[in-house]
Amino acid sequence: MVIFDERFSGVVSRPLDSNGLGVEQHVTRSTVIYTHTDEAPALATYSLLPIVQAFAATAGATIETRDISLAGRILAAFPEYLEEAQRVPDALAELRALTSEPNANIIKLPNISASVPQLRAAIAELQAQGYAVPDYPDSPADEQERQVRARYDAVTGSAVNPVLRQGNSDRRIPSSVKNFARAHPHWMGAWSADSKTDVVSMSADDFRHTEQSVVVGDAGPLRIELVDEEGKTSVLAEGVAVGAGDIVDAAVMRVGALAQFVRAQVARAKNDGVLFSVHLKATMMKVSDPIIFGHVIRAFFPSTFARYGEAMAAAGLSPADGLASIFDALSSMPDGSEIRASFDEEAREGPRLAMVDSARGITNLHMPNSIIVDASMPAMIRNSGHMWGPDGEEADTLAVIPDSSYSGVYKVFVDDCRRNGALDPATIGSVPNVGLMAQAAEEYGSHGTTFEVPSSGRVRVVDGAGAALLELAVAHGDIVRLCRTTDVAVRDWVKLAVRRARASGDPALFWLDETRPHDVQLIAKVRAVLAEEDVEGLSLEIMDPAAATARSLDRIRRGENTISVTGNVLRDYLTDLFPIMEVGTSAKMLSIVPLLAGGALFETGSGGSAPKHVQQLLEENFLRWDSLGEFLAISESLSLLAERSGSARIAVLSTALDRATGRLLDEGRSPRRQVGGIDNRGSHFFLALYWAEELAAQAEDPVLAEAFTGLAKTLADAQETIVGELASVQGSPVDLGGYYHPDPERTTAVMRPSPRFNAALEELAR
Repeated sequence: MVIFDERFSGVVSRPLDSNGLGVEQHVTRSTVIYTHTDEAPALATYSLLPIVQAFAATAGATIETRDISLAGRILAAFPEYLEEAQRVPDALAELRALTSEPNANIIKLPNISASVPQLRAAIAELQAQGYAVPDYPDSPADEQERQVRARYDAVTGSAVNPVLRQGNSDRRIPSSVKNFARAHPHWMGAWSADSKTDVVSMSADDFRHTEQSVVVGDAGPLRIELVDEEGKTSVLAEGVAVGAGDIVDAAVMRVGALAQFVRAQVARAKNDGVLFSVHLKATMMKVSDPIIFGHVIRAFFPSTFARYGEAMAAAGLSPADGLASIFDALSSMPDGSEIRASFDEEAREGPRLAMVDSARGITNLHMPNSIIVDASMPAMIRNSGHMWGPDGEEADTLAVIPDSSYSGVYKVFVDDCRRNGALDPATIGSVPNVGLMAQAAEEYGSHGTTFEVPSSGRVRVVDGAGAALLELAVAHGDIVRLCRTTDVAVRDWVKLAVRRARASGDPALFWLDETRPHDVQLIAKVRAVLAEEDVEGLSLEIMDPAAATARSLDRIRRGENTISVTGNVLRDYLTDLFPIMEVGTSAKMLSIVPLLAGGALFETGSGGSAPKHVQQLLEENFLRWDSLGEFLAISESLSLLAERSGSARIAVLSTALDRATGRLLDEGRSPRRQVGGIDNRGSHFFLALYWAEELAAQAEDPVLAEAFTGLAKTLADAQETIVGELASVQGSPVDLGGYYHPDPERTTAVMRPSPRFNAALEELAR
């Protein structure tokens, strides 16, 4: 059986085995895998990919798609529940295998890191479309439900990124993007020296302060066990694989201290007259942070949970899912209106909550994935240290980041802006990043080894010989996690930092804290690798994150560049934080992952999948998603393809795309924010026009130039017609037939509304 994926006007075929799973195929040196993901990037793909496929085909390059969207992951997880024609291959497993091939060339777009509420919504949509996937079992009652729950849990949170990131991260802003931002600086809110905005975290009993760390001597499986107060031992996890030289950490968030801390911050926000806002990463940290989020809600509404907590729990309501989930379900409870009134009363008596959407009454506590720290904190800093209050007005904010592991970075940033004012995009330098993320490094690989402890006692990490490597005292409900960082990933990371420092000539700072157990182990490895490398003439320093932030801010204000060399979480945070200040969005970064096996993964920025953009498209048929990150990734991907295949023609294609992207920026053809201006589809048309013109004008490959001369003339002559066709559809609602799993025909019609443009591309394909 063969599945044909014609959504993007390019046919991709992959056979299925007898179980409906994708059969792994060898990928040639002239093949690029372009991922189909979710929300705004997925919608943009319907418009952009046909252009890329048509252009690439003229040089003998093949662009194939793989569906790693949330809906695609769900369907792939339950083939036996589906009709044969509904089954889809497990594209994520296929790509995981591909990352170990030296020919791997993958372009990965942002995807949904689903929370449980998002998962439930996607399941309901698929079921309504006729896909008989099972319901999500909140409390599995038997082995079958436990297996269903395990499969669903495997597709939530960061199900994609740790799987594909089998290499370390090289993220930086291309010079064309940086120069454009300097010439056309984006808006930055002014800061007041009297601002009450602050960042606050726990000073004890969090992951940072309870961490223990060890370097494993011999490869082998580890076991995580709980010894309760009566001496009974239960296994939390076993068969946890580690290699010789790997770093293993264990830490506990003590929820009693967490609750006390949050209550104190609620009182402080009330007394200071500032907004209360909690900042977590409930998508990537899909086990620990929803639990922490639930404790924050309990601490914010103590009277309501003291009085009605048992009734809500009996009805299956969990604060870990957020207020929206609770409020939606209260209407079906006998005392639901009474409980809702209690929530409302405590909200009025407490501090004002920061809002996600003031007009719709959506607070910071409505959904665990509503405010994600790596995006929300830079947005607050850029906006004068303000978030939006219930009255729809901006206000100073108390940003509560419970775990203190990395919060000092934001604290230093806020204090610097209060003292020195906002950064000026027209003059500031840059802070590129080399991030340790290969093989699910550090916290972002800890989902399967994070637990809510069922009873008080001691959690032990035991090696194959039965020796306890790490041991933590715990109480009922505490959150324990074990993190692993492989030795090979660390060595590759340090070498990548040296290469970037040498190539750029900029100083590199390793953001490592000599007082943190995990970082102590990393520092020893960093020094050992640097001793083996040629570092003559390079500026390389080790500095704790708070001090490194201060140093980088001082240099960036003077227009100087500083490479940040960081662990996995700081990589995630910094590649939003500094780019948002520098160029207005992290989606405009060049993000390259040199895979350990020799291939490469190209990520299209780090700007998320933009659900608000989808909402605007549905309401106004206007998509403001900026595909600049995709343009940059495609160019780099084609460049690698040319190098690996020895194709000078593909190299010409890549170089011409680079020049076309520069023209797009210079001539102001990026998407606007409102109906009436150019949107994502219009931006794609101008990219195609400029790319064709650049190819027609180049002299390196006369055959290729001749092939594009006709297209360039056709698009230029028809520009007014095509732009008119693209603009004429704006302003009215559209129906895609689904949010998580849109109908391909409807979505194609929406995202490719210009018959003249479509015909020109089809003519090129012939």
